[in-house]
This record gives sequence, structure tokens and C-alpha cells, in this order.
Amino acid sequence: MKDFIKSVCATVIGVFLSFGLVMAFFFFSIISTLATSSSEPKIKDNSVLVLNLQGTIAEQSSEDVFAAFTGDDMSTLGLNDILEAIDKAKANDKIKGMYINCGVFTADHATLQEIRGKLLEFKAAKKWIVAYSDMYMQGAYYLASVADKVYINPQGRLDWHGVGSQPMFYKDFLEKIGVKFAIVKVGTYKSATEIFTEDRMSEANREQVSVYINGLWENIVNGVSKSRNISKELLNQYADGIVMMEDAAALKQKKLVDELLYADQVKKELKKRLGLKEDDSINQVSISTMKSVTADDGIHSDEGEQIAVYYCAGDIVQSETTSLSSSGSSIVGNTVCKDIEKLMKDEKVKAVVIRINSGGGDAYASEQMWHYISELKKVKPVVVSMGGMAASGGYYMACNSSWIVAEPTTITGSIGIFGMFPDMSNLITQKLGIKFDEVKTNKNSTFSPLGTARPLNAEELAFMQTYIDKGYALFCKRVADGRKMPVAEVEKIAQGRIWLGQDAIKLKLVDQLGTLDDAVEKAAKLAKLEKYHINDYPAKKDFAAQLMEELGGGTADELDAQLRNVLGAYYEPFALVRTLNEQSPVQARIPYVLNIK
Repeated sequence: MKDFIKSVCATVIGVFLSFGLVMAFFFFSIISTLATSSSEPKIKDNSVLVLNLQGTIAEQSSEDVFAAFTGDDMSTLGLNDILEAIDKAKANDKIKGMYINCGVFTADHATLQEIRGKLLEFKAAKKWIVAYSDMYMQGAYYLASVADKVYINPQGRLDWHGVGSQPMFYKDFLEKIGVKFAIVKVGTYKSATEIFTEDRMSEANREQVSVYINGLWENIVNGVSKSRNISKELLNQYADGIVMMEDAAALKQKKLVDELLYADQVKKELKKRLGLKEDDSINQVSISTMKSVTADDGIHSDEGEQIAVYYCAGDIVQSETTSLSSSGSSIVGNTVCKDIEKLMKDEKVKAVVIRINSGGGDAYASEQMWHYISELKKVKPVVVSMGGMAASGGYYMACNSSWIVAEPTTITGSIGIFGMFPDMSNLITQKLGIKFDEVKTNKNSTFSPLGTARPLNAEELAFMQTYIDKGYALFCKRVADGRKMPVAEVEKIAQGRIWLGQDAIKLKLVDQLGTLDDAVEKAAKLAKLEKYHINDYPAKKDFAAQLMEELGGGTADELDAQLRNVLGAYYEPFALVRTLNEQSPVQARIPYVLNIK
């Protein structure tokens, strides 16, 4: 028996030792591969920067350390990486031009505007751009129109339809499952709650939506008209005529594209521009490759003083939860506050640019981040750069910064809050057959803003309205103090009204129309820095963290992303119901889903 036990133990120990050696070899291989891949790549002469546009363009990329083994260019296409790559390519004499391969991708209008501006700068440096696609979506065409030559597959299509908003209303859906909401709010234009209580847009909401979608379309048309030398009148006629249904030959006739070519024919055109023979290979440089290339412009190097660019994107929440934003990301209030405190104490950081792309969310979390940003401003300059949106809670964060920069198409404002209190009593008592009874010591012992057992009564609703009114007054005061405006003046432009950046600057809600680069430049001036570079925050997850997530079956965000892909347009109502109990009852946000098309 002893010999048997010894044999078993020896076998077990041997297995563990073997496993340990295998794992050690595995880790060594990974580390070696990563070390090799991290060395600076050499850009060959006569190269082309390839911009593959597909998927979702997030504010900040989430780099996948396993990409070296899978062959993926990068996990998430980040706006920060795109802008940096174009800047570096513009300054690199070995890169002669750019090839834009337009797939199916999504991005907000301000992101498109930011990228398009970089493309124009690239061309201004006497470098050419060629664009190609089998199917140009409208956003992709807006970018591609900058190119010297716009090519399309002979059987391809081009989507050019204008801008529309098609919000979904969940009132009847929720009634079917026995759920309704008690709503208290401040602001005629605060329309986020309409999707729960109405089956169509209010007139006030229709008014503000009409203003901002027309503003978006105006910017798109003006850009394409100038680049393609097509009148705005004709472009609107084309949009009315559903160009997507027309043959590619008609697109050339309308001067929307230059030639009808297959992918192999486009390669021949690129070789001609590069002076290559038919059998020569094109030296292609990817976005991810450019990340490792030393910059010649200084701003993306390690020279000079440091300016921190801190990215905040998605729904504002107090703690990690499922996000209803299109990117799937979230701004976790507690985490952001801790990060800002670290930046405050970091003596190497001389100024901070906070990049915000959020329609708001939890009002309490917004207030906490406002406080920490205000404290940070006492120590070093804080400039806010607004992305696709910095509205409601997103604007709450920004309003007391040293300077605010917005894109013309940034959705901002929406100064207002609301309370949303679910009444699930019908679902629980009638449909599920669960009954409640009460024993209480005081009049309001069973009161809960989260409800469930019963709806809120008139007295409780009045109490909550008072609470919301105080929150709205505080929001207006925060804006008034930060923007150095009388409260009465703020209230005139508040009421939950959404504004585009190009209108917000006239209302003194923002200080400057411009890009992330403009925000960085302003931060440098405020900090009196002659030579500086930028570092992105928060830091990307390291190898160990990503490995543990992979071994654990992936992150919640990854699993949620799979649901988004499967459910498509039906994801939002599903996620909304799934996360009702996770959301704060008091919100400072624009409509949950704008659904701009």
C-alpha cells in the first residue's frame, strides 16, 4: 500500500512539474514574442499608410497582447491611434501616401470630423490619398471624399441618404411585461424619459432633434461639396433620390466617385503612384505599426514636459455595469475620481486634457467627478476636449474646467436631470403571483425610490420632485460658476436642451471649436510649456491582466459585445430591461439611444 501511495504521489508531482515546465516555456515564448514585437519597426522607403476602417471606432483603443499570435491588427480601432498614425505618417518622408480601405464601420459625427481634419492635413503636406470600397456607408464616404481619387467596385454601392433620428419607444413593450415608470424631471427639453412613457416624440424634443440633425447634415454636405466640387443643392438631390439603389456607373456620372475598379486594379493604380513595376510589392504600413514608430513631431515622443490626455467615454455610472452606449464602454465615477487624484499628485504631469464622449448617466457620479476635476484645476490646467457628445452628466463633468474645446458637431448641453422610478408591482403581483404585506414603525418605513412592491404615492412623488428640483438647481449653479455666467442666463439655455458645438460656443457653453490637438495646444499654453509630449490615460491593461481575463472566459464587456452583435438593433431594449435595477433612479443624461442614421 505504501509503495502504491508513493507511486501515486510521484506521478502527481511529476505531472505538476511537467505542467510547470510547459507553462514556464509558454510564458517565456510569449514574453520573447512580445519583446520582439515591441522593438521599433523600420519603415521602408516609398511606403503607403493603410487605413482599414471597419468595426467601431472607439475614443481609445484597447490593445490585445494576444494579437501577435492571432494576426489581428488590433482589437479595437481607437481614435487616438488613428490620429497619431496620420500625424506620424505626415511627418515621415518615407511614407508617400495613404490608402483608405472603407469597410463597414460605425463612428459618431464628431469622430468622423476629427479624422477628416487629419486627412486634410495629410494632403496639405503634399501627400496623396486614395480611397476604395465595395460599399461606402455615408460616414465612410464623408471621409473618403477627401481623397485625391475615390474608387468603387463596379458592382458596389454608395449610401447617401441624409441624417435622421429614429428613437425607439418602449412604453407598450414594458406594459406587456407589467412594468411602468413614475417620472419626475426638470426641463421642457429633457426627453430621455419619453421612451418609457410615450409612443412618439414630444414637440419640444422634435424641435431640438430637428435642429441638431440638420446641423450635422450641414457639416457633412459642406465638407463633401468642397472636396468633390459638387454643389450642395445637387448633394441634397442625390440624398433625396436614394443613391444607394443606383448602379456604380451612375455614381461616376454624378461625380461622387472617380473610377469603377476591382481591388486588384486599385493595387495597380497605387503601384503607378509609387513608381513600382507590376511584379513589385507595395510597402504597406498599418495603424498598429505606426504606434511603435518614433515620432518626428515631438508631441508623440518623450521629449519635453508631459501633458496627460485622460479618456472618458460611455455611460456615467457609479460602479461597473452593462453599458447602453454604442461603444459598450462606461465612465465609472469612483475609478475616474481615483485616477484624477493620481494625476493631481503626479509632478511629472504639468497639464491634463480630459477627453469626454458621453451622454451622461448617474447624476451623483457626475457631481463627484465635477468635484475632483475642480480640485485638479486648482493644481494644474485642465482642458476638456469634447468628442461625439459631452451632454447632461458629460457636460456636468466639463463645466468647471479651465477651457472647453468642442467639435462643431459635438452634442452638448442638456443641462437637466430626471428621476425614473420603476413600478414593477403589476409584474410581480399580477403576472408572477407574488403578494406583499406590510408591518412598519413609521409612515414611510417601506418607501423606496426603487419601488417594486407598489407604485409611489402622490406624497412620495412630490418629495422626489423636490429632490430633483434641488438637483437641477445645483446643476445650473455648477454651470454658472464654471462658465462665469448668471444662473438666470444658464436657466434660459438649460431646460435639458441639446445643442451642437457650433451653437454652444455662441451660448458660452464652450470656449473654442476645435480638435483634440487644439485642446492639447491650449493646455500647453495655460501651463506655459514650450516643449511637451502627451501620454494617454488610463493605462491599457497589461499582459497579466489580459491573460487572467482570457483564462477566465473573457470580460463582461467582451460578452456584452457578443450580445450586441447577435441582437443588433434589438440589443438596447434587452439591455435596458436587464439593467433597470443597476441604474441610479436619478439621472443626468440625454436619451438612452439617439439612434441617429
